[in-house]
Amino acid sequence: MTETAASTGSHRSRARVVVATAVFVGTVYAGGWSVGPAPALGPFLDPVSGVWSVARAAVLPEEFAGAIPGLASQVEVVYDRRGVPHIWASTVEDAVRALGFVVARDRLFQLEIQTRAPQGTLTELVGPAALGLDRRSRARGLARSAEREMADLEPASESWRLLRAYAEGINAWIDGMRTSDLPFEYHLLGARPRRWEPVYSAYLGKQMAYTLAYGTQDLWRLDVDAMIGKHAADALFPRNSPMVEPIEPNGSREPRFAFVEPPPPVATRQARQLPVAGDGSDDHVVGSNNWAVAPWRTAAGAALLSGDPHLELTLPSIWYEVHIVVPGELDMHGVTLPGAPLVGIGFTRSVAWSLTNTGADVLDYYRETFDAVERPSEYLVDGEWRRLERRVEVFRDPHGATLATDTVYYTHRGPVRFTDDGPLSMRWTMLESPTSIVAFWHAAQAANADEWLEAMASYPGPAQNALVADTAGNIAIRSIGLYPIRPDNGDGRVIRDGSSSANDWQGYWPVSQYPFAKNPDQGFLASANQQPVDPATNDRYLGANWETPWRAMRINQLLRADSQVTPDAMRRYQTDPGNVKADWFVPAFLAAARNEPDLEDAAHLLADWDRRYIKDNERAVLFEEALNELVYRTWDELYLPSGSRLVRIPSMAVLAGLLRFPESIWWDDTRTGAVRETRDDVLAASLLAGWQQVTEAYGKPADGGWRWSAVRHANIYHLIGFPALSEIGLAVQGGPGNLSASSGNGRFGPSWRMVVELGPDVRAWATYPGGQSGNPASRWYVDRIEQWVAGELDAVLFPRSRDELSGDDVAGVLKLEPVSR
Repeated sequence: MTETAASTGSHRSRARVVVATAVFVGTVYAGGWSVGPAPALGPFLDPVSGVWSVARAAVLPEEFAGAIPGLASQVEVVYDRRGVPHIWASTVEDAVRALGFVVARDRLFQLEIQTRAPQGTLTELVGPAALGLDRRSRARGLARSAEREMADLEPASESWRLLRAYAEGINAWIDGMRTSDLPFEYHLLGARPRRWEPVYSAYLGKQMAYTLAYGTQDLWRLDVDAMIGKHAADALFPRNSPMVEPIEPNGSREPRFAFVEPPPPVATRQARQLPVAGDGSDDHVVGSNNWAVAPWRTAAGAALLSGDPHLELTLPSIWYEVHIVVPGELDMHGVTLPGAPLVGIGFTRSVAWSLTNTGADVLDYYRETFDAVERPSEYLVDGEWRRLERRVEVFRDPHGATLATDTVYYTHRGPVRFTDDGPLSMRWTMLESPTSIVAFWHAAQAANADEWLEAMASYPGPAQNALVADTAGNIAIRSIGLYPIRPDNGDGRVIRDGSSSANDWQGYWPVSQYPFAKNPDQGFLASANQQPVDPATNDRYLGANWETPWRAMRINQLLRADSQVTPDAMRRYQTDPGNVKADWFVPAFLAAARNEPDLEDAAHLLADWDRRYIKDNERAVLFEEALNELVYRTWDELYLPSGSRLVRIPSMAVLAGLLRFPESIWWDDTRTGAVRETRDDVLAASLLAGWQQVTEAYGKPADGGWRWSAVRHANIYHLIGFPALSEIGLAVQGGPGNLSASSGNGRFGPSWRMVVELGPDVRAWATYPGGQSGNPASRWYVDRIEQWVAGELDAVLFPRSRDELSGDDVAGVLKLEPVSR
C-alpha cells in the first residue's frame, strides 16, 4: 500500500468508529440497545479513556516493547505491510508466548467472545440476550469436556506447557494494556477483559468441534422414517452418495453414478416436529475445498497446493495470519484461530497443508432407562444400576445475578437430553478426545509429506481431509480423526439401546484404515467435503447423506483439463464461475419447457445462459428460484403436518438422480388431489413459478434487476452483529454449488484462500475477508476485503531471516523481553 493509500485507509477506518459510535449512542439512548447493559454515557464518550481512544490504539508504533513472564530470551516480532507478525524466538514455548501476545493485541475481544460461547458464559458479558445460546452449549457438554480434558493433562506434558505459554502471552498483553488499548466492544458493553486461562483454548477446540462435527441425523431420521417409511428414507437419505467422485481416487477419469428409483412412501405416524430438524439442503452446508497437483502436471515442475476452507464470515476474521521462526526447529507461515496456540493451515520450507471437513458420523444416541422420571439418580446397564452424574449449571448476568439454573445429567456415554420418547444420552468423539495442539507443532517440523502425516496420526478431531504436499514433489491426503468402531461395524444412523453395553463403541479405527491416497496416477488430489471413498471398493460405514459433490466434480474437471497448472491458475480455480449443478438441471428445465407457451421467455433466457455465476450474469437468479421451487414441489411428502416447512430435504444428488425416473411416484404432488404429476409437469411448474417470483421481485429481465451482483451477496458481520462495524452486501462471484460457494444469507463462504508453490524457494499467495486487526479504526480492519471480493491473492512475505524484512515491508517492530514469574 502506498503512503497515500495507507493514509486514506486510516482516515476511512477512523470515520468508521465515528459513525459506529454515533449510531450506537443513538440506539442505546433511544431504548433500542438489546445486546447488553448500556454503559454510562460520560465514561463511554470520555476523550481520554472512552471510546475515542480506540483510534489512538489503531496506529502501530514503529518500535515498541513488551514483557512476558517465563520467556527464555528476547523475542523479536516484525509486523509487515499486511499487518502480519513475523515472530523470531529461541524456543517453541517462547514463540507460543509471543503468539498469545500479538493475537491478544489485535483480537482481544474475539478471544473472549468465541471462548465464552462454548463455555456457556456469554450472558456474563452481554446479558440475558445470550441465555438460550449458553443453555444449549452447556447442555451439549462442551465446557465439561474441555475441563475434563485439561484435568487429565500432566503439568509437565508438552500440551500443558504450550497452553500455559499461550495464556502467559495473552495475560502479559492484558496486564500491560493502556486505557486506549481497550477494544471498542468493551466500551460498548461497559466491560473489561477477563484474564486468560489455559482451559479457554480447550473451550475453543470444542466450539470448532461443534461447528464441524456435531450432527443430529439420528434424531431427524426418526421423523423422516415416520413420515415416509424406513425403506424410502434410506433411498432419499442414502448411506452412500449416488454421485461418486471420491477423495481417494478410484481410477476413473469421470464421476460414477449409482442412481436407483426410490420406493414409494409409506407413512407410519406423524412427525413429532423435533427441534433438531432442518432443511439440510446443499446451500446451507459449510463447505471447503483443497487440492494439490503433482510436479509433472505443473508448469514450473513443482508441486502446488490450494487451501480454501469455508466457514462463517465475521469481522474480525475467524483466522489470524502469522509467521513463526524458531531457528533450527521450525519456520512456518499460515493462519491460526485466535485462542488456539497452533497454525491450522499453512506451509513451511518443506511442506504445505490444508484441511477440509470430512463430515463423518462420529456421534450416536442411546435410549436410556432411568430409575425415575423426575430427578433421576441412576440408569440401567446390563441389569445393574449405575450412578448418573448430575451437573448443576448456573447462568449469571454481567453483575453476577443468577438468570437461570439447569441440571444436566451424564451417563458414561455423555450428556442426556429428554425427549417425548424418553431420555437419550449422546456419545460424541469430540467430548472424549484429547487436545490436538502437539500434533500440529510436530507436523510443522516435518521434512516431507510422510513425516507430516505421521505427526498428524494422533490428531483426534474434528475429522478432516488433511492434504499435504512437499518440496520433493509428493502429494498426499488422509481423512484424519477418530472414527468409532460400532457393534458389527454397524450403521451409525440408529438410536441404540443404552441398557446393553454390547451397543457401546468398541474402540476406534486404526490409522491404516483411514481413507488415504499418495501420488496417484492422475497427478492430483482434491477434496470438497464429498464422500471420501468409492463405496464400490470400500463400503465400510464412515457416514451417510453426503454432500452432493458439485464442487468436487468441478475442480476435478478443471484439473483433468490442465496439465501445465500455474499458481495463477490455482488462484482462478478458487473463484471459478462454472457450476456443475446448473449443467445438470438446466437441460432438464429446457426439455420440460418445450411446447409450453407460458415458458417460452423463461426457457429462452435459460438456454441463452452459459451457466457461469459471474457477477453480471442475469440468468442465475431465475435458475436458482426455479430449482428452489423444484425442491419444495418434489418433496411435498416431507412437509410437517402444519405445512410450515419440510422436516428435511434430500441432497441435490438424490434429486438429480430422480430426473432419471420421469414417472416416479415422488414427482406426484400429493396436495393436488386426483391429478398425478410426472417429472416434466413438476419441472415446468417450477420454472413458471420461478419466473413469476423473480419477475415480481426484480422486475423484467431487461430492467437490470436480475443481475447476480444485485441479488446475491456476502455479508460479513461484526462479532456482535453491529451493522456499522460490518461489511454488508458484497457482490461476489459464485453461488450454491460453485467452488466459491455462497450461502443464502451470505454469512458463510471462503474464510481463507491460499496457494503454495513448493519449489526450491517456497512461494505463497493468500488472503481472507477482513484484516489482521480487530480494531475498527485500524487500516488493517477490512483492508483485504476488496481483494477477497475480486478473487485476488497477495504475495506472502516469507523471509528466511530478520534482515530480509526491511524498508516499506516493515510496518513496526515489537521486542518482547523476559521477566520472572
